Amino acid sequence: MSETPDPEVVELASKVFDLARTGDAAALAAYLDAGVPADLTNDRGDTLLMLAAYHGHADAVTALLERGADADRANDRGQTPLAGAVFKSADAVIHALLAGGANPESGTPSALDTARMFGKTELLELFTTR
Repeated sequence: MSETPDPEVVELASKVFDLARTGDAAALAAYLDAGVPADLTNDRGDTLLMLAAYHGHADAVTALLERGADADRANDRGQTPLAGAVFKSADAVIHALLAGGANPESGTPSALDTARMFGKTELLELFTTR
């Protein structure tokens, strides 16, 4: 039987996930520098990076990647931050993730598959010329 989570820890985690959603790169960086894990996940397996990417926050994505976030870590549904950014047409986030080492072929569907699905020829070219 698992322990009941400490309410203060749950409150802190909620705050950090909200910072990722809203894109507060400076505050996220400060929390990670103070010891919050770069690959912290919520109950759906979404990392801070996934949330920042999906909500279109390139500066937050870069801050997380610089502090060790796994660019290809998939959530519980097999989705990666890069595929989410392709779905949302978040070009600055796509470029930040690629600069941070994201693999367009990771995940299900992958970012490459997502670009094909939505006919994003410029991204297909970008992904295949890397």
